Amino acid sequence: MEALGGAWSWLTDGANWAGEGGVWHRLGEHVWLTAACLALACAVALPIALWLGHLGRGGALAVNLANIGRAVPTFAVLVLLSLGPLGTEGHWPTVIALVLFAVPPLLTNAYVGMRETDRDVVEAARGMGMSGWQLLRQVELPLALPMIATGVRTAAVQLVATATLAALTGGGGLGRIITAGFNTYDTAQVVAGAVLVAVLALTVEAVLAGAQRLSAPTRRRERRRHRERTPPRAPGRAPSGDRHGDDARRSVTIPNDGWGGT
Repeated sequence: MEALGGAWSWLTDGANWAGEGGVWHRLGEHVWLTAACLALACAVALPIALWLGHLGRGGALAVNLANIGRAVPTFAVLVLLSLGPLGTEGHWPTVIALVLFAVPPLLTNAYVGMRETDRDVVEAARGMGMSGWQLLRQVELPLALPMIATGVRTAAVQLVATATLAALTGGGGLGRIITAGFNTYDTAQVVAGAVLVAVLALTVEAVLAGAQRLSAPTRRRERRRHRERTPPRAPGRAPSGDRHGDDARRSVTIPNDGWGGT
């Protein structure tokens, strides 16, 4: 409780929020780093996942390779990159390590979302003469958006928490507040930095979850529109244009039961 009280005192001190090393400056660095890494990871993972999901081949191997990457600690990748030739290139070791960390959830969710689209809708769209690009853009991608959005949300929250490692290699962000607290043996500052990271992660989660819920009516309308293009066939009824079914209906005769007839 003493540490929490000290963290509260640190957070309510206006001097800790102002200046180049203040909370606002570090928060801006943290958000920028997270957004940049998330955008790069999406640019790498989503095209691959969408194309493999559309083709239906090679996706399982790609997902397994991406999941193997999860077993490699981000801190280890960051240290190796910092000790290598990229170590003198500013933020690039941190950016590369975080992008590699964010790719697996994006790739996995996007691929699974593409493969779990309604096959009846996809086949109906293909039967209407849609090209592969039209099928991907107008049918499969809208239906896969919920899973893709979940992957983006997961990657964003994980990046917010992991971006604190940037401070260990001289980068910016909220991690600098934590490392500065360790260097000065200031437990209150360490706890305050951890609280700021947790609050930011929860805020990002809430914002993205809210955006996903707000887009749900649009997705429902999209699915309804695709279903209306392929109305269900009545059970036991021959499809329209089926000459055999029409001939069968025309050939039905009513048997003479003795109450009338010829």
